[in-house]
Amino acid sequence: MRILILGTGGMAKQHAENFSAIDGVSVVGGVDVVPDRLAAFCAAHNIARQFASLEDALKWGEFDAVANVTPDRIHHPTTMQAIAAGKHVFCEKPLATDASLAMEMTEAMEKSGKVGMVNFTYRNSPALQKGRQMVLAGEIGAVRHIEASHLQSWLVGKAWGDWKTESKWLWRLSRKHGSNGALGDIGIHIVDFTSYGSGLDVAHVFARLKTFDKIEGNAIGEYDLDANDSFTMNVDFSNGAVGTIQATRTAAGQLDQLRLRVYGEKGSIEMIYDTGRSYLRACLGRDLDTANWRDIPYDPVDTNYKRFVAAVRAGKTLEPSFRRAADIQKVLDKAMASDHSRRDEAIV
Repeated sequence: MRILILGTGGMAKQHAENFSAIDGVSVVGGVDVVPDRLAAFCAAHNIARQFASLEDALKWGEFDAVANVTPDRIHHPTTMQAIAAGKHVFCEKPLATDASLAMEMTEAMEKSGKVGMVNFTYRNSPALQKGRQMVLAGEIGAVRHIEASHLQSWLVGKAWGDWKTESKWLWRLSRKHGSNGALGDIGIHIVDFTSYGSGLDVAHVFARLKTFDKIEGNAIGEYDLDANDSFTMNVDFSNGAVGTIQATRTAAGQLDQLRLRVYGEKGSIEMIYDTGRSYLRACLGRDLDTANWRDIPYDPVDTNYKRFVAAVRAGKTLEPSFRRAADIQKVLDKAMASDHSRRDEAIV
């Protein structure tokens, strides 16, 4: 199986390394509009072919699938081109910057018969996968309450780099560069993490978004720093449960933590992904009377990269699919609408 990597920024390294490590898979080409970045990336990962545009790569055509690692607003036009050319697509999240575009991509992919999957990276957490199994098996009974958070700190620390000087961070703060802020960037992760881990869909959302003053004038060069930095959601779920979902880029002391607690009538489960490590705990049975939480063992799980390759080889899309990503985007769109209307918004 031959992979073309479209966009060679920071996340592309993960795609190149993960796909190259799978037996029978090779990364045969890279595409980027920045020649120096493209050349350095291809040299680092021993990629033979370099293209300045997707159009040039498609004219060559000697690949089976595209790993779309472009900025958010570029996902829609480039993915539609790849679908039209008969290629499978493994797209970074979010699938698109709004649900209508995401659904257009979904319908085009499903009509094509090719495999389209989205890299919700935190699905790779074995704690999430095991916790979901326990919830669906009824081990905590009917779900009543949920609390979830996604906490990052790159606006207040430099562990991942300096956002004031690096374009790979600055575009995430600028709406005119296609960013929907923390809601669009990490919100899509925590909404998927929450919905997937609990086995429930979001039915209604009441949201608040906040953009903080980060620098005098709130602009750096061509980047207006106007995208939201934090959000909170009050949520109703499809079974009648209620909960909160929140995320921020300003959580000092937290590099990258997703935390989900699912409270049921017979017990509770906590699933945590924290900067590469997973943790799973539960309070069940007789432990309810003493509020005692125990660590739960789990087995390794296949990554999204392996699942995509398996899906292409089998000719059948696996989760997380384009349709799943489009449905999660509907929640984000309604969260933005709720912040504007100051009302509860139904997910339809």
